[in-house]
Amino acid sequence: MSDAVLVGNPNTGKTSLFNTLTSSYEYVGNWSGVTVEKKVGRLKDKSGILTDLPGIYSLHPLSRDEGVASEFLLTGSPSLLVNIVDASQLERNLYLTLQLLEYGKPIIIGLNMMDVAESRGLAIDTSRLAARLRSKVVPLIARTGAGSKELLLAMSRAEVPDEAGFRVDYGEVVEKAIELISREVNGLFPSLSPRWLALQILENNPVVMESSPFLEAEVRSTVSKIRDQTEQQLRSLTGIDNSSLQEYIRSVRTTLIQQICRETVDFSQSKPHTLTEKLDKIAAHPVWGVPLFLLLMYLTFQLTFDWLGNPLSDILEGFISGPVSSLAIQVLGAVGASDFTRALIIDGVIGGVGGVLVFIPQIFIMFLIISFIEDSGYMARITIMMDKLMEMVGLNGKALIPFIIGFGCNVPAVMASRSLEQPKERLLTMLLTPLMSCSARLPVYALFAGVFFAKSQALVVLSLYVLGIVLALLLAKLFSRFIFSGEKSFFMVELPPYRWPQAVTLFRSTWEKGKGFLRKAGTFILGGSVLIWLMTYLGPGGIASDMDDSYLAAVGGLLAGILEPLGFGTWQSGAALITGFMAKEVVVSTMNIIYHVPDLAGLQGQIAGAFTPLQAYSFMAFVLLYTPCLATVGVLRKETASWKWTLFSIVYSLTLAYLVALIIYQGGIWLGL
Repeated sequence: MSDAVLVGNPNTGKTSLFNTLTSSYEYVGNWSGVTVEKKVGRLKDKSGILTDLPGIYSLHPLSRDEGVASEFLLTGSPSLLVNIVDASQLERNLYLTLQLLEYGKPIIIGLNMMDVAESRGLAIDTSRLAARLRSKVVPLIARTGAGSKELLLAMSRAEVPDEAGFRVDYGEVVEKAIELISREVNGLFPSLSPRWLALQILENNPVVMESSPFLEAEVRSTVSKIRDQTEQQLRSLTGIDNSSLQEYIRSVRTTLIQQICRETVDFSQSKPHTLTEKLDKIAAHPVWGVPLFLLLMYLTFQLTFDWLGNPLSDILEGFISGPVSSLAIQVLGAVGASDFTRALIIDGVIGGVGGVLVFIPQIFIMFLIISFIEDSGYMARITIMMDKLMEMVGLNGKALIPFIIGFGCNVPAVMASRSLEQPKERLLTMLLTPLMSCSARLPVYALFAGVFFAKSQALVVLSLYVLGIVLALLLAKLFSRFIFSGEKSFFMVELPPYRWPQAVTLFRSTWEKGKGFLRKAGTFILGGSVLIWLMTYLGPGGIASDMDDSYLAAVGGLLAGILEPLGFGTWQSGAALITGFMAKEVVVSTMNIIYHVPDLAGLQGQIAGAFTPLQAYSFMAFVLLYTPCLATVGVLRKETASWKWTLFSIVYSLTLAYLVALIIYQGGIWLGL
C-alpha cells in the first residue's frame, strides 16, 4: 500500500482515527464538517501515506468541502479506500459506502462507534455484513483506539477486488446506459473504473462533468444525450413525468441498503438514546435553549476572567516581571551588553511579548471550554436552535459553527465556512466571521476591563461578544438583501449523541488551538514588539530623547484627529491600533512599550490615567470590529479568491468600527456617563 484515503459521512470519527493511525494530530470536533480540507499524514507503521478527506454524505457534492472529496477521488487515484461508517447509523452511512464500492479500488470498511451501537441495543453481524458487501469489515472505537491495530493490518493486506466483486444491478434501462457511457469514457481516466464514471455522469455529478476531459464538446454532447434518453425511458416505464435519473439510482441503492441492514443488524433489542433525548428537552428547547446558551457563555467568561483566569494570570505576570526579567538583566550585565541591547531586550522583547503572554491562562481556559462544547455534541444543538433566527437574516444555523469557531481564531473560522452548501451563504459567512471576537482580542479586553470594570468583567466582555454577533446578524440581513440575493437556503447538520469528552482529546484539542497563539507570540508579536520598540527609540532627528518625538508618535499622530470623536484621540491609541493590524494582541504589546512599565500593574495604572471607563469601552468596541488581522486578511483572499471581497471586508469593518465607537462615546457623553 502506497497511499490510502479515509472517507465517510461527517461525524463518523474519521479525524480521530486519522490521529490514531498517523504520527500527526489534526483538529477533532463532535459536529459535522470539522475537516474542511484534506489532511495528509504518514502511517505509524511507515507503510504509506494516509489522507483524511472532508466528511461527505455522497459523491454528489453539496458544499465546497464535499467537492474537495469528490475531486480527490476523481484525480487523486488512491490505492486504498478506508470507509469509516457509524455503526449506530448504519443505514444512513451505507449510501456512501455503495458509491465507494463501485469506485473499483480496494476498500476496507471501518465500522466505528461500536460502543454507541451496543448502547442502543443494536447487534451487527460483521461477518455477514462483510460477505454482503464483499469487503473487509473492521469493528472500531476510534475515540479509544480499539480496533486500530487490526485496521492497520487489514490495510497492509488489502487486495484489488476481482470481477466478481460488489455490484449493484440498476435494471435493464440504466445498465444499458452504463454500458454505452463506459465505452465513451474508457481511457479518459485510465486509473478509474469506467462503470463508476458512467454512474457519476448519469447522476450529473458536477465535479466529474466539469473536469477537463468532459469539457470537449463531442464527449459532453454524447454522454449528455445518453443520459437524457435514459431519463425519458425511465419516465415512460414508471409513468412519473417529473422523476429524475438521479432519484431513480438513489431509490435502487436505498432499497438495497434496507435489505442489507435487515440481513445484518438485529434490531430486536434496540432502544432510543434516552440520555440525548432527555438533555435535548432542555438544551435544544426552542424557548429555554438560547437563554441556557447565554448563561453558559456568561459562566465561561466568569471562569476565564474572575474565578480562574485572573489568579493564574497574576502568577504568570509575577514570574515574567520578576525572575525572568531579573535573570535577563543579570545575563545582559554579565556579557557586557550595550545600553541599546539591554533596552531592546528588556523593554522591547520582554516588555512587548511578556505583556501579552501574561494573558495565556485566560486564552487557554477559553479554548478549553470551546473544545468541550465542540466534542460534547452541544455545538450542533446550538445551530439547530439558531436556524430560524439565522434564516431571517439570510443565513442558516450551520453558519453559526464558523462564528463560534471564530471565538477561538478567525482564520480557521473563515476556512470552516467551506462546509456551507450555498455559495452566497458561504461568502456572506466568510465576510462576517471577522466580527466574532477571537482570542487575540482577549488580552485587550482583560487589560481594559480589569482596570475599569473589575467587578463586572464577565458581563462587560460578554457584551462585546454579543455586540459582535448582533452586528453580524444585522449586516447579514443588510448584505443578503442588497448585495446577495436569489439563492434559497439549504440546511443540513449532523446531530451526534451527547458524550463526555475524553480528557486526552480535550487537552490535545485545547493545545492545538492555543499553540497558534504561542506561535504568534514567537513570530508576529516578537517581530512586532522589536519593530515598535525601534520606532519609539528612533525619530526623524535620530535617537528620540522623548517618545513624543519618535517615529511611532508621528505615525500614531496621523490618526489622532480622526479618532478624537471616538474618545481616544491620542497618538498612543492610534499607534496601538495601527500595529494591531499584524495581530490584535500587538495592541497590548504596543501599549506596554509606549508606557514603558515594568509589570502589568504599572501598565494598568497608565491606562487608568489615559482613559475614562466610557473611552475604554469605546476603544474595546473599536478593537472588536476594526479591520481583520493580517492572517485573516490572507485567508479571506485565499478562500474568496477575490481581492474585491477581501478589500470590501476591510473597508466595511473599519467603517462599522468607527460608527459604533462614535455612537458609544458620543451617546455616552449625551447621557452623562
